[in-house]
Amino acid sequence: MPSPLRRTALFDRHVDAGAKLVEFAGWEMPVQYEGVRQEHMAVREGCGVFDVSHMGEIETSGPQALDLLQRLLSNDVAALALGGAQYSVLCREDGGVLDDLFTYRLDGGRYLTVTNAANHSRDLEWFRRHAGDFDAHVTDRIEDLAMLAVQGPRARAIVQGLAAEELPVRMTAAPGVLTTAAGPAPALVCGTGYTGEDGVELLLSPADAPAVWDALLAGGAVPAGLAARDTLRLEACFHLYGHELSVDRTPIEGGLAWCCREDTNFIGADAVRAVRAAGPRERLVAFAVDGPGIARQGNPVVGGGEVTGGTLSPCLAVGIGMAYVPADRAAVGTPLEIDVRGRVRPAVVHAKPFVVKHN
Repeated sequence: MPSPLRRTALFDRHVDAGAKLVEFAGWEMPVQYEGVRQEHMAVREGCGVFDVSHMGEIETSGPQALDLLQRLLSNDVAALALGGAQYSVLCREDGGVLDDLFTYRLDGGRYLTVTNAANHSRDLEWFRRHAGDFDAHVTDRIEDLAMLAVQGPRARAIVQGLAAEELPVRMTAAPGVLTTAAGPAPALVCGTGYTGEDGVELLLSPADAPAVWDALLAGGAVPAGLAARDTLRLEACFHLYGHELSVDRTPIEGGLAWCCREDTNFIGADAVRAVRAAGPRERLVAFAVDGPGIARQGNPVVGGGEVTGGTLSPCLAVGIGMAYVPADRAAVGTPLEIDVRGRVRPAVVHAKPFVVKHN
């Protein structure tokens, strides 16, 4: 018998809102409520709230917590100030990407790293395997934390209406307390997101998540599902593991050289350094379809490469996406042809991102 799907603390709220629920990485998650376009535009023009409690969290602590993370993560964790947030990738020795992650530096010498849902168990095992070489503790926090992403031009104002403390600025995090009808709800408030708009992500007890969800909706936030999260991240040209990132490529091909600090000697640094020095054979580009049609993941690019993800842009009303192409065809303005189920569609390499945040 297959294992039952896991449910977040907000499952009943999703059912009550009429969400269409789907399996995602072992979880039963809302893919949409009113409709993908409506939810997408709510985030671009107002405020949307996503239940992203399926994401995993790993806490690293102890005297050598920093040393362990410096070995594991591609970015320079030592540069992370107290209350700071940092993006990085987790690599194998050959430079292949195991996951992309956000890490927050907390008080008491602790760090909290957010993993992708499908990779959490593998990431946790990787952290624990390498922790044996350090005086550091690795703790799985996935059962302890729910996560809400509140995004859009009005997002910060809506959350600020519930918070006594001033919200942290972008790429920082701070503890706070949110006021709800059920009482105060402590949360780690993070100035991060995955939509290209401003906003915050809230890490809090699953027991408090329903009341905070209700308070956000009462303040004007619109429930948004995983489908709108995907269209938003594609307009913003953000990576999604299993699409733009995988163990088959290093972060250099994916355009993530900026988050790799090889001098820290992270696992895979030598392989990443070699690709950076030689130049990648392929590069990840954004593209817009010239005319009708939508390219999807796996569609081949004529002459080499393939699409990693695509959609009809709700803001631009054209087919957009990202693809790996030969490095000599990666310049903005380069014409492409994409084989969409046997029909060749013209496209052009587009500047990133497609949509600049509205606020």
